[in-house]
Amino acid sequence: MIDTQNAPLLPRISGKLVGTILLAGLAADLTWEVWARAITPLLVGGPLQPAALVQSVFGLESLFAAELIHAIVGIVFYPIGYLFIARPLQRMIFPNLPLILTGLGFGTGLWIFALYVMAHLIAGLPAFLGFIPLTWASLVGHWLFGLIVATVVWLRER
Repeated sequence: MIDTQNAPLLPRISGKLVGTILLAGLAADLTWEVWARAITPLLVGGPLQPAALVQSVFGLESLFAAELIHAIVGIVFYPIGYLFIARPLQRMIFPNLPLILTGLGFGTGLWIFALYVMAHLIAGLPAFLGFIPLTWASLVGHWLFGLIVATVVWLRER
């Protein structure tokens, strides 16, 4: 277990924080991409395609634009969400929660956001895509993403 209960609730805004956000986001996004495009097809017969979801949600025709939106969200905005929403909530509600569980919880939250809020409530697809094999591959990918963000942030704050 990694002790974080004596740390400040929110990070101090600084140049180092910007670097932490970008490094955590890049590392997590690269991990996600390897999982989604290289490993998932071997397990379930096809890749995870979050850009297709972005296209559905925003009505985009451009796959490039959808890939770019997904990359920016993963590299910049999700790590910000971890630092300013998920981790502070964890510290307030479960101050002794191990880092690994915080990362897994964050990843689970991202998965719910992607496959329930975005895919179901906004794009009109079945909730959690009907719990097909890609649903579970997506959960693992989001867990990996959450674990990498949490670990990189922890390493950078040591």
